[in-house]
Amino acid sequence: MLKTVVRAMLAGLVICVAAPPASATETTLRFAHFWPAVAGTHRQLFQVWAETVERESGGRISVEVYPAATLAKAPAQYDAVKSRIADVTATVLGYTANRFPLTQVVEVPGLVRDAAHGSCIIQSLYDEGLVSDEFRDTHPLFLFTHGPGLIHTDGRRIETPADFRGLRIRRPTTLVGNLLEKLGAQPVGMPAPDSYQSMQRGVIDGVALPWEGALVFRLNELVDTHIEVGGLYTLAFVVTMNKDVYDSLPGDLRKVIDDASGHAWSARAAAVFDGLDVKGRAAAVAAGHAIVTIEGGIDNPAWRPVLEGAVEDYLSDLEGRGLPARRVFARATELAASCR
Repeated sequence: MLKTVVRAMLAGLVICVAAPPASATETTLRFAHFWPAVAGTHRQLFQVWAETVERESGGRISVEVYPAATLAKAPAQYDAVKSRIADVTATVLGYTANRFPLTQVVEVPGLVRDAAHGSCIIQSLYDEGLVSDEFRDTHPLFLFTHGPGLIHTDGRRIETPADFRGLRIRRPTTLVGNLLEKLGAQPVGMPAPDSYQSMQRGVIDGVALPWEGALVFRLNELVDTHIEVGGLYTLAFVVTMNKDVYDSLPGDLRKVIDDASGHAWSARAAAVFDGLDVKGRAAAVAAGHAIVTIEGGIDNPAWRPVLEGAVEDYLSDLEGRGLPARRVFARATELAASCR
């Protein structure tokens, strides 16, 4: 009897050792981004994406999220995914200059109303194949924009383009830098995480960021004046994955990734950014900061010629390089009318 029991126990042990749990991890994805770990962007969007993929895969995909540019510096994150230093990233398209010029058409003045609006436009441009060739070296999951960009300064009021003269303003992308230059500013290129230290040290006089960025990167601690020019610019973002990693997944796990992609997640990203814009502006109001709102936004007579000129310069430059910028911009304008 004892021998029978022992044999049964040993047989059970062999089965337990030989058969791994159904939820054993098969793939671990390293997800890199540059927002701080305490930011709503990380907690409400990228961490939620990671948890969704893990849950829907039954634990077969594990996602390790690396915030605050700990795996790769902000400007290098797209290339980090391409070379598989990271498997997934969320990054600003303009941080790798001249790589996504057609997609960045959404950044021009006057096109995007808020993050939900801009994200609908940019995701549709990608889905329709108008800009997808710019992403041929990775596997994009979803694209989105932030809300309206504005200028934050330490006491410097800007009410007309002439007030920009001589001011050193942080610019996120070359497109926004060219816009600031036309307004008379001296654009200084840097990723968002470097803005705080540069402002603190007096390297720059102001920062181009949405309200979300002023909140997340703590600029509200250093600035006290904010200039809202409705429709001034927005930024294009992508969450993208290493192509080989995606292709190597079995079909059912690729479907998990596909289900965590596209318009639904573009809209989720937009909702997070629009919500953080509200919080960022409320924080500035609560702190007693000055908010200068330009009447009429980009349609203000003092601003409109300069901003229209910036759009024309951008489109002409791309067309001169043989890119169908006007066709993409025309479609983006149609989408701007139909996206809600």
